[in-house]
Amino acid sequence: MSGFVYSEKPIEIVEGDGPYLYDDNGDEYLDMGASYACVPLGHGHDRVTDAITTQLLDLTYVQGSYPVAVRSQLYETLGHVAPGGIEKVWLCNSGTEANEAALKFARAATGNTKIITTVGGFHGRTMGALSTTWKDKYKDPYEPLLENVEFVQYGDVDAITTAIDGNTAAVIIEPVQGEGGINPASPNFMKAIRETTTEAGAALILDEVQTGLGRTGKLWACERVDVVPDILTSAKGLGNGLPIGATLCRDWIAEEYGDHASTFSGNPLISVAAEATISTITDENLPIHAAEIGTYLQKQLEAELGDRVRDIRGEGLMVGVEVKRGANRILQELAINHRVLALPAGRTVVRLLPPLIIDKNHADHVVDALGKIID
Repeated sequence: MSGFVYSEKPIEIVEGDGPYLYDDNGDEYLDMGASYACVPLGHGHDRVTDAITTQLLDLTYVQGSYPVAVRSQLYETLGHVAPGGIEKVWLCNSGTEANEAALKFARAATGNTKIITTVGGFHGRTMGALSTTWKDKYKDPYEPLLENVEFVQYGDVDAITTAIDGNTAAVIIEPVQGEGGINPASPNFMKAIRETTTEAGAALILDEVQTGLGRTGKLWACERVDVVPDILTSAKGLGNGLPIGATLCRDWIAEEYGDHASTFSGNPLISVAAEATISTITDENLPIHAAEIGTYLQKQLEAELGDRVRDIRGEGLMVGVEVKRGANRILQELAINHRVLALPAGRTVVRLLPPLIIDKNHADHVVDALGKIID
């Protein structure tokens, strides 16, 4: 019997260490995708591993109605590192669940149903989150989805402020589109949404599932544009490879959240992994490191690739190289001939989401490899 959800690559991974993965032949690969940004500290980080191992001996799971110290500590830590004004935390198991909860909370708190989102956005694959995801290929087999969802052009201030009205429950947006091609939102666009949602009594949901936890050079990407949402969602790297999501809310959302729950919300084993991940990212100033190495990486890419590619863009260690054609072919050559693992973002963008611990030597290796392939 075999699985059918993923189209598997012809590389069997058996071990990881820092920014590297190793296959069953012992070949070493530089993981420039961090497995979809899920291991910001790299693979097998000692601090996370030690926390999990210790907790495993005490308690792996108890239902959420019983207080558990490690879960309570994670609530406190997330509330402490959240953007100012956000203090309430709901835990789950993935990014799509975090966004699903955010949409439910917004509808319950506002009493409205209209959701506004953007062309090119990706927010998950469960039915509600999928309704706010742009690409038809993800949605067509599951129609009909949620009604009253409106898509506007990403970056179009006039379009999105016009769409927000008295019937709007929420605007959900990524500060930097990931799946959509590594497209950073301008400060003007983000601030216009914040002002207009506030005036309309609608919730601003920032999907930081991919951009959060230091990847863009700040702990949260919204800090780069000085915008605080009503709801912020996090996942992927939050447990450094273990499954966890979080929906962070302002009080006015949390007070009217409705009745929402999850069996494994705040699992003790996952909670200690998340606590260790967040603490390490902040203690070691990894957002600052991501900003410095990300700037270096983009400059080196621009110097090496120049006008041979359409564009090089991103924030921190969330970088997209838009090629003229064949991103998947380039990714195959990177893996097979240069032992570098990266990701696509559509058909023409090579997406680089490395662990936040990479250094200039790792960046140089990737730049050299891409230069040879594109030549």
